[in-house]
Amino acid sequence: MIAFRLNYDYRCPWTGIVHDTVLDGLDAGADWDVRFEPYSLSQSHVTDGESPIWDRPEDDSGLEALEVSVVVRDRFPEAFRTVHRGLLGLRHHRGLNLDRSNISGVLNDAGLSAADVWPGVDDGSALAVVRDEHETQVKDHDVWGVPTFMVGPRAVFVRFLERSDGDGDLAIRRVTRVLSALVDDPNLNEFKHTSLDH
Repeated sequence: MIAFRLNYDYRCPWTGIVHDTVLDGLDAGADWDVRFEPYSLSQSHVTDGESPIWDRPEDDSGLEALEVSVVVRDRFPEAFRTVHRGLLGLRHHRGLNLDRSNISGVLNDAGLSAADVWPGVDDGSALAVVRDEHETQVKDHDVWGVPTFMVGPRAVFVRFLERSDGDGDLAIRRVTRVLSALVDDPNLNEFKHTSLDH
């Protein structure tokens, strides 16, 4: 089994593609121990002298979804993958905003009561978790974006161009290739196609 961490901000389309792929692999029985960790793209764009997004969470349109996700991950882990996929789909398949009403719909669809989840957001505890995990990624791995795979002391930002669309074997091959390069070949620093033409 290989253990890795993978970050996300629900507003990022590349997060949607990579996380759908990882979830397809897990659904197909991939031998991975994945810890999904929130990361705020808004905080990553805060400039020197500007107050951190944690002090003005209303300025981050994706922060409540991140907070809800960690409440579910930490308190209702059996529902996390369903909620995570639902929040990804809310934004990237259905084109809806990450507002409370839509997020509550995702929770209900996953069999959770929104009333059991939102208090963890409203009391500030979920925001503290999001902040801690975001800042730990930055401190330990110099993370600057999503989606980033982290294995031990190494981390790599990855984009897939296409979803695996439920093809578990394809998903496992794609993610295994990333993990193998990350773990087995630390000399590979950057590998990027110069165009998107196939």
